[in-house]
Amino acid sequence: MKAIVYERYGPPEVLRIDEVEKPVPGDDEVLIRVCATTVTTTDCTFRRGKPFPSRLYTGLIRPKHAILGDEFAGEIDTVGTGVKRFKAGDQVFGTCVGHGAYAEYICLSEEAATLASKPSNLTYDEAVACCDGFLTALPFLRDKGKIRSGQKVVINGASGSVGTAAVQLANYFGAEVTGVCSTANLDLVRSLGADRVIDYTREDFTRNGRTFDIIFDTVGKVSFSRCKRALMGNGVFLEAAIGLAVLPQVLWTSRIGSKKAVIAATGLRPASERTKDLVFLRGLLESGQIKPVIDRRYPFEQIVEAHRYVEQGHKKGNVVITL
Repeated sequence: MKAIVYERYGPPEVLRIDEVEKPVPGDDEVLIRVCATTVTTTDCTFRRGKPFPSRLYTGLIRPKHAILGDEFAGEIDTVGTGVKRFKAGDQVFGTCVGHGAYAEYICLSEEAATLASKPSNLTYDEAVACCDGFLTALPFLRDKGKIRSGQKVVINGASGSVGTAAVQLANYFGAEVTGVCSTANLDLVRSLGADRVIDYTREDFTRNGRTFDIIFDTVGKVSFSRCKRALMGNGVFLEAAIGLAVLPQVLWTSRIGSKKAVIAATGLRPASERTKDLVFLRGLLESGQIKPVIDRRYPFEQIVEAHRYVEQGHKKGNVVITL
């Protein structure tokens, strides 16, 4: 089968299409024919091997997994004898813990993977665009932020993959949503349900006198210390782009003060929890309460161009790779 492989860290050009052995499912595994995958910021980080701490997961000297790709949508080709929830021909979507989806086929354990039936009203392209962003935003807002109806919520970086998902979910939970983005993306964020949009090139939401119950920074562009003045008395600052600077603030505020800085490794949650969330999100997608946001689509053969684009840091929602 064809797969996109890389053998060393570096720029997008380290990626190439190669022939690799097609996997064979074990007793508890499903073999999925991949119809669509994505290019995420994390994929670019893993490809570069920078920042260096990312190599603790991907390999210190060289990549230990030759095939990147975390998200997929496709059709089950074959199932192992012990598989109970799926059968050949089922249309599915999900994630595979950071590697393996940049290929024509992927083999996953039925129980150890984040896997669910594809929303019936979405194409494969649309379905795959609903994995990473929504699976990150949901536990941040629901579990860490304890979001409630009527609260005032800021989504910083509201036009990215996690941001577009967070705006829609905060709106679903009944919050008053303020989206922060660039001038070019104001209409997009407003169309997703934001009650108010702020152009960060013209206004600093941390200095305009407004206060919020939750500030969700999806892109790592603001700090807790900067946002503290804009938080209400028991407000929560959520940081999705975990960096070294936020860790002391998380530890300090966990012990002192009513305003909290909170992080979460949402991608490392047990597959069973992530699958439950994926099933929940599928219901919202099928009812039209949330929707995918796709910036660009690239064919499999243009993976280098797709990585170049995502690495610029200006994508709106998701970038999809079609097979």
